[in-house]
Amino acid sequence: MATKIEIITIGDEILQGQIVDTNSAWMAQQLLQFHLSVVQITTIADRQEAIVEAFEQAQTRAEVVLVTGGLGPTKDDITKKTAAEYFGTSLVRDQKVLEHVRSIFSKRNREMPAINEMQADVFSDGEVLFNAVGTAPGLWFKHKDVVFIFMPGVPFEMKYIMSEHVLPRLSERTSTGFIENRYILTAGVGESHLATSIADIEAELPEHIRLAYLPKLGIVRLRLTGTGSDASVLNKELEEFAQRIKTRVDDAFVSFGNVEMESALLSQMASRKLTLATAESCTGGNIAARITSVPGSGDVYKGSIISYANEIKMNLLSVSETDLAAYGPVSEPVVKAMAIGARTALNVDYAVATSGLAGPDGGTEDLPVGTIWIAVASPKGVLARLFHFHNDRAINIERATTNSLLLLWEVVRDQNSTV
Repeated sequence: MATKIEIITIGDEILQGQIVDTNSAWMAQQLLQFHLSVVQITTIADRQEAIVEAFEQAQTRAEVVLVTGGLGPTKDDITKKTAAEYFGTSLVRDQKVLEHVRSIFSKRNREMPAINEMQADVFSDGEVLFNAVGTAPGLWFKHKDVVFIFMPGVPFEMKYIMSEHVLPRLSERTSTGFIENRYILTAGVGESHLATSIADIEAELPEHIRLAYLPKLGIVRLRLTGTGSDASVLNKELEEFAQRIKTRVDDAFVSFGNVEMESALLSQMASRKLTLATAESCTGGNIAARITSVPGSGDVYKGSIISYANEIKMNLLSVSETDLAAYGPVSEPVVKAMAIGARTALNVDYAVATSGLAGPDGGTEDLPVGTIWIAVASPKGVLARLFHFHNDRAINIERATTNSLLLLWEVVRDQNSTV
């Protein structure tokens, strides 16, 4: 029987949206590699009553509880003190940890504040998980047959303790069963239409295989999750269902694997030795940022021209002053000229261009905010498409960025039958 694991993240800053909890996602991904699954993820405030309540509930549904956050030296970091009271134990100062904390300040030529000594306080009858990359150690404590593991909320410190101390020990709890996933990335079709098109395949899934729909702007990622005692048999089943879904969705299929659209697109272009550039106006470099976030993107992507001003469109992209005057910068002739200009100036196979009104100001009755033109220039010509978004500036930019990638994918797919 699989070990039940719960993750508890502690911090007002997470609840208030000041930071995003990436720790839980990373931990769940690592645990899955050892066929260990998470049954619950909980985020709570830096409050004694919230921590106690979370511990009480976790005791009823998990065998291992991973806790991050609240191990700092300031008054709002109350996790250790609250946990010690809850466990009925005490905190003692660990001299090895204290010397380590002092050495960190010494290496930085800084005097250590007295409050940092508290970071060396550990459970008197627990285990210390030494943190070589930070000041707060991890802690391992067993309470009523449930293992509680405490780690710092700082991501790189948490990852160090998980990798060096926690995962090696938890891997010993791996059950004889296996958990495997298959991902199918689709684009250009909505979640409901996708579900309708593969309803019969989904109905044929055995009880040990589940299908999840993971929609994002412009794409839907499908995840097949299977459990079984024989990994080879399970993988064969998952592969068969994944291939059936791929065949069914046809042109909407982008890629197998848990990847983002830009990663799948760049991989496909790299396999064809195709090159890419961008010319961005209203998106202001956001497309370039998405593309260059992918490791190895330089094999395909050659650069960008951020042509926010009309003079840049004319001087660097060879957009004619006549077209700008006659049609305006937010128009089909101009965005096509931008794409052609970028393809020529940067000497690439494909170029994507955007021009529009992201908002919140600048719109008119004839040209409202959210009007976006996108064009893709290719060896076979240039294709432009008009979009009307009705959101705030940030969302309009994100929608324009995603639809630029989708239009590029569509053009590349249609021009390269093996892509």
